[in-house]
Amino acid sequence: MKNSVFFSLATLGASMLIACASQPLGAQPTQVMFDDFSYTRFAEAQKHGWQLRSEVGHPGIKNATWWHEGVSFHVDPHNPDNRVMRLTSKTDGSAANTRHVQVCHKRKYLEGTYAARVYFTDKPQYGPDGDGVIQTFYAISPLAAPMDKNYSEMDFEYLPNGGWGTDRHALFATSWETFQLTPWTKVNAYDYDINPLEGWNTLVLQVGNETLKYYINGKLYAEHGSDVYPEVAMSINFNQWFDPNKIVNSSEMRQYYQDVDWVYFVKDSIVAVNEVSKQVQQLRSQNIKQKDTVAPSEYADYCSL
Repeated sequence: MKNSVFFSLATLGASMLIACASQPLGAQPTQVMFDDFSYTRFAEAQKHGWQLRSEVGHPGIKNATWWHEGVSFHVDPHNPDNRVMRLTSKTDGSAANTRHVQVCHKRKYLEGTYAARVYFTDKPQYGPDGDGVIQTFYAISPLAAPMDKNYSEMDFEYLPNGGWGTDRHALFATSWETFQLTPWTKVNAYDYDINPLEGWNTLVLQVGNETLKYYINGKLYAEHGSDVYPEVAMSINFNQWFDPNKIVNSSEMRQYYQDVDWVYFVKDSIVAVNEVSKQVQQLRSQNIKQKDTVAPSEYADYCSL
């Protein structure tokens, strides 16, 4: 925490956000998760709490494979001194040949500040363009039953080819109270920005005081309230999948990717949006590649839905 770090006085269950004075540069939070994805293979990331989705199912094209090989690590093509995690998905429109991808961190996150630096792409690496591809950073809990009131989910979702009611580029910020798949019923709040965002973007989500605030590149563009506030611990996730309602009429294979530079979480503290990147830079300047001091929760790990 540094200048302009604020705490809530609200108590939720056993969690309390304790008021604290501003602290000088160099004072890191007690419970923090940081990863700058300086790996060469997934087995290394797995040692630091990451896992890959295998379970077939919602969302995306029905019966498509959730592809382990779709998560890889590379030199940043825009900075040879940096490494990134890459999520790669592909489809020819059929379930048999569609590969979605999802990577998840432990289910122990609730109130606090979430942040990630993500590279969104607008065009496929090859093949015809136009599919409803969704590139994401989000937190989620299992849905115990249809319309479960204790369900929690908070999403950043970029749709470079549009979808969900818009034909333009769109970044959706969505906070969920609950839903059911059949018949499709949802209780959520959402906002979206219809500007192209290809390139690096810093996404920040502040969760505290019964309020969720979504930022992109330092700008507040969505604020949701207590009606969709999360109740239970969530896993942190990145995934990339295809909207079955917006698939190009072509059997030619096409492939999309998104890159992730780093992810950062501070438990029970609202970190000012302009301080997040400074905190990350401080960790990197100390040659800290991964750090996880967030206490485990009572819940089993979760990488689905």
